[in-house]
Amino acid sequence: MMPSISILAALFLWSSLGVVVRTADVSETVIIFYSSLVAAVFQGAYFSIRGWSAYIPDRRHLKYLAMLGCVGLFNTFAFYYAFRHTTIANAVLTHYIAPVIVAFLAAVFLKEKLTGMIALAILLSSAGLLIMLGRISATNADTAGIIAGLFSGCAYAVIIIIARNITRQIHPLMMTFVPNFMIAVLLSPFIREFPLHAAWIFVLMGVVHSTAAPMLYYWGMKSVSANKTAVLGYLEPVMAIVFSMIFLKEIPGLRSLGGGALIILSGYITMRNRDENKASVNRGT
Repeated sequence: MMPSISILAALFLWSSLGVVVRTADVSETVIIFYSSLVAAVFQGAYFSIRGWSAYIPDRRHLKYLAMLGCVGLFNTFAFYYAFRHTTIANAVLTHYIAPVIVAFLAAVFLKEKLTGMIALAILLSSAGLLIMLGRISATNADTAGIIAGLFSGCAYAVIIIIARNITRQIHPLMMTFVPNFMIAVLLSPFIREFPLHAAWIFVLMGVVHSTAAPMLYYWGMKSVSANKTAVLGYLEPVMAIVFSMIFLKEIPGLRSLGGGALIILSGYITMRNRDENKASVNRGT
């Protein structure tokens, strides 16, 4: 499978998450724990059959896998919370502020130049969030979900940076096994129930969303540039909104579409600015 097609396939699978989480109708902690547990057992069985020795990563890379697990738990919890407390459109569009966050973090921590285009992207994304939030009040049911979507986008940006640095050194399945195993262990003290009605959803998410999708995504990242990966990523919010319209009869409002459009535009400006900077460096200017 071509790397770009691999990434697109992963994004298509992930775009159904909002509908699946809503269908499960259980708490974020429960659905994350059981889907991660299913994924860890499924992946562990594969390693046991194939032999663990061929997949064990170098010791110096274990800390990055541990970071993926911790940040991944925060990202997933915030994202699922957003699905349950606001519209699918609001959740996925705020989540995809990630490219702007990546650029901002690079400017602050890696001392990369904060260009005028990046500053414009930050302003546009901020304006988009304000439009989506409207006037924040205690009675605004969407506010908590939108803020959770924003936090998930920040965590997703960190995941992109970590994953990009280790995809060539660690097998994609091991990159999914360790975080899933960690998440299941971290959440186990908080689990007191097994909702039988959602058992099939836990299996579906464990095999499809927590195993197949990340494997396809990480495999594609080995050969596809970070910017192109981010561009392809914008298929996910589009498909997620389409799925919510078909299966949940959820039509996005003008505020969601308008604010989301500004966030998407800010991400495009960020990635285009990076491409132009790289081109300038390659020309020696």
